[in-house]
Amino acid sequence: MTRRRWIADIVHENIAALTGEHAAHLGRVLRAQIGQEFDVACGDVVRRGRIISISDNRVEFALGEEVATQAAAELTLALAIFKFDRMEWAIEKCTEVGVARIIPVIAQRTDAHLAAAAAKRHERWIRLARQAAEQSRRVTPPEISAPMKLKELNNAGGVLSTDAVAPRVVLAESETKASLRDVLSSSTGEAVLAIGPEGGWTDDELAWFRDSGWIMASLGQTILRAETAAIVAAALAMDFLRQE
Repeated sequence: MTRRRWIADIVHENIAALTGEHAAHLGRVLRAQIGQEFDVACGDVVRRGRIISISDNRVEFALGEEVATQAAAELTLALAIFKFDRMEWAIEKCTEVGVARIIPVIAQRTDAHLAAAAAKRHERWIRLARQAAEQSRRVTPPEISAPMKLKELNNAGGVLSTDAVAPRVVLAESETKASLRDVLSSSTGEAVLAIGPEGGWTDDELAWFRDSGWIMASLGQTILRAETAAIVAAALAMDFLRQE
């Protein structure tokens, strides 16, 4: 039977712990018992963990041998902010698919009220991604960046920098020639995808993407909801990247 996986809040030598609500869920809701064994993600590795103590706000594990894991592709998703309930569903599902990083983006068509409230949602998004990562047996949850404006993307560093090797792809309804598969056919195991808000990217935003070196790509002839486009694009990209 596959063991459930937890992502440790604290790791010290051969002891790991869950704390706060994280521990309460395992201890009170799931009624964990001393001696039960789980997989425990400790940074970049996963180890076998046996529960040695349980309290209201802390569950401790004695760590054993390392558990084999498979390296994942590095996919970053720049996700324009849209209705929070749908966006949270997209964050959860993209986490399950394997996205490494999600950057909430304030686009021109992002509702002003959502843009103003996005910063307060950041911690909730992090928590949802962590829960989805544990459910899907990931080693680490995706990084959820603080919300930023579109034109701040090129200053976000890493695979988003203008000299990065990873292709930076913006999904655009107006693109009729290049598909996502075409664009990622020569990828190096890393990629960045930009998904627009409800109503899509504006012409000014698409011009900014082109001027910044992003590649236009299409998901097909049908028009998808923002959350559907995010999940479909992430799943396709992860599949393409795994083939490299």
